[in-house]
Amino acid sequence: MSVIDDWLQYYPSLLSGLWVSVRLAALSLCIGMPLGLPFALGSGATSRPLRLCTIALVEIGRGIPALVVLQLVYFGLPSVHLTLSSFVAATVALALTTAAYTSEILRGGLQAVPAGEVEAAHALGMSQRDTLRFIVLPQGIRVAIPPLMGLSILIFQATSLAYTIALPELLSQAYSVGSATFRYMSILGLAGLFYAAITIPASWLSERVEKRMARHL
Repeated sequence: MSVIDDWLQYYPSLLSGLWVSVRLAALSLCIGMPLGLPFALGSGATSRPLRLCTIALVEIGRGIPALVVLQLVYFGLPSVHLTLSSFVAATVALALTTAAYTSEILRGGLQAVPAGEVEAAHALGMSQRDTLRFIVLPQGIRVAIPPLMGLSILIFQATSLAYTIALPELLSQAYSVGSATFRYMSILGLAGLFYAAITIPASWLSERVEKRMARHL
């Protein structure tokens, strides 16, 4: 049986796994990116205890590998009588990782806003909240969009780690077919093409967005 025959026979199974990977990445990003904003704001808070606590949480989130977080959520929570399905556990773990990295990206974007604009807003009588809402956040988030798009690609690739908790995502489906047929090379090659079909266009889009934004910043 040729490689093409393998691909034609088994691509439906891998395609179903790709759909699971896409849903997992989308949910993780939708949950994790909004969570990153409070952490980004907390990292620059004037309250020293709040700032130190937030920075510590972010550094722990960035320092622990996503695979370890995934194992802790899936195997650790049942020890405290909280059992999650593999999909929910993977979503929670990747969302936490996303939040940690998003907070640093957003913090960098917020710090990129010129201090003169903030001072001008205060001189015009704008409150701290209005300055943050109308001046700092819109510009800071705009600066952070290209790096956030790059993070989204990495999180999609990180969904492959969920095969370790038996989630039937793309890599898990590829291993399942490979173990049944012993044709790992062709099946994993097809899985790689599926990943590339998502990540390469997304990378091109991220580069185009970054170049377009650079003309206006």
